Amino acid sequence: MVETVFSSFRPSWAALAAASLMAACGGGGGGGGGGAFPFIPSTPSTGGSPPTEARPGTLQSCTDLASKAAFGSTVYTSVASVPAGTLTVAGVATPAPEHCLVQGQMNQRTSSVDGKTYAIGFEMRLPVNWNGRFFYQANGGLDGNVARATGGVGGGAPTTTALHMGFAVISSDAGHSGAQIPTFGLDPQARLDYGYNAVAQLTPMAKNLIAKAYGRAPDRSYFGGCSNGGRHAMVAAARFANQYDGILAGNPGFNLPKAAVAQLYGVQQYARVTTANTPAGKPDLQTAFTPAEMSTVANAVLARCDALDGATDGIVADVQMCKQAFDLAADVPTCAATRNGSCLTTTQKEVLGNIFAGARNTAGAALYSGFPFDAGIKGADWRQWEFSNSQNLDTAAVGFVFSSPPLGTSRPPGIDFALGFSMDTDAPSIFATTALYTESSISFMTPPNPANLSVLRDRGSKLMVYHGTSDAVFSSDDTTRWYEQLRAANGGDASGFARFFPVPGMNHCGGGPSTDQFDMLTPLVAWVEQGKAPAAVVATGRGAGANVVNAELPANWSPARTRPLCPYPKIAAYMGGSLESAASFVCR
Repeated sequence: MVETVFSSFRPSWAALAAASLMAACGGGGGGGGGGAFPFIPSTPSTGGSPPTEARPGTLQSCTDLASKAAFGSTVYTSVASVPAGTLTVAGVATPAPEHCLVQGQMNQRTSSVDGKTYAIGFEMRLPVNWNGRFFYQANGGLDGNVARATGGVGGGAPTTTALHMGFAVISSDAGHSGAQIPTFGLDPQARLDYGYNAVAQLTPMAKNLIAKAYGRAPDRSYFGGCSNGGRHAMVAAARFANQYDGILAGNPGFNLPKAAVAQLYGVQQYARVTTANTPAGKPDLQTAFTPAEMSTVANAVLARCDALDGATDGIVADVQMCKQAFDLAADVPTCAATRNGSCLTTTQKEVLGNIFAGARNTAGAALYSGFPFDAGIKGADWRQWEFSNSQNLDTAAVGFVFSSPPLGTSRPPGIDFALGFSMDTDAPSIFATTALYTESSISFMTPPNPANLSVLRDRGSKLMVYHGTSDAVFSSDDTTRWYEQLRAANGGDASGFARFFPVPGMNHCGGGPSTDQFDMLTPLVAWVEQGKAPAAVVATGRGAGANVVNAELPANWSPARTRPLCPYPKIAAYMGGSLESAASFVCR
């Protein structure tokens, strides 16, 4: 019945989801990379068993793996050697080393709900010269595609990967194909696989395959991703802490269903101030705020907040103090007549203020976190999430994956769905269950009791989280609030096992006026295996000469600008010297 009702909406819903999925995953699907960037270790961190380093190993066989018994319901569809230099990764100067590529699937089944065939697809890349470590690469968006298993190490564009470092890496589609987006949400088990179960199934399979390939299991296991991949990482920290020694979570959408609802709220707000319609006769959200108008707001933020860290350098390092200093109503000029890019109308200020304060229902109850005003709100990535993905990707996700029962089966897609979505009566559907959908999206998507990571803490595992403060879809304020709760649950200090690194100016997993390129996997390994907790991570911009240039770096920045990323609540404070060097700043 559900499939029949949906059939008339299939082409438009699927097309809308596909149109924005690439943009959603491109910025943060598997996490970026940073290369050999330094980090600043602090005194050794204790907790759990004494740190021990992974031992290197050598691949014993590749094609022979196909003849060995597979784990559980696993089926290998391809096993092949990949010579050194064959695989290249955009942004990484050095081709990937020689490795074994194993592709396959687990748990193939036919759904009794929609009649479709589902399976957990995956690929593993097993380097010949192995560093003794396993890396689970969590992908982004609505998943649905097996991204190349190379392993992101941080923000921005990669200059190295976990595979280049010698990790055995796995990637998966989380239990559904790209062609099944977003209708996989009609199948209850596909929902659970997407939320957490694919990781539960793939982790022991991957470790078993590693043991077959190298003659022993991995000494250390790591988990990393950005965006929805960051959510996967936060879920792993809560659900699978006994399986992973180090977890890297970037721009984590750990409250993803709430954030998606907030995006629909944003559509409704922006529609109030659009000045034109699309060719289809719908409100053109791009006209709600022009690039010039958002630049005016961003410049006003910098005027109030740039110097709060002691340096006027185009970076708002002290986000918390900026909240007290910046006033949208007073600091941005109000248009006396027509809009010209240098001012906002009174209604525009009301709309933008509502969105940055956080989505609410008509009773004033908060539906998601607010967002900090920051310099990166004038960029292309911010606009992509606010004015495009919000009416495509987020409507598909809420319509079929996050609502119980799925609201998208009986409603039109895209902006019509967003405009017709009730913050009073529809928003609670992300908490709802039915006889068929026995777990709500809040249950299967979010980490259970995220402020209680006692298992991860007590076994000596480590968690590093980073989040761009100009992220348009997942609020860095939400992550800050989570970390404050984690601190409170650990006597006021969780830094012995978990550290949070805000990235000023960075958009969703990369981009923006920011030093957005960094390697957090290397310091995570040093923390786990040597007990060296990171006091800071040095990040750089992607200016002229970078493998992938960040076109939104301000023209007056040095192409080689560096900054320390500081563990919250510390900020990078200017101490004197060149504004282009991390050495001129200290975390305090």
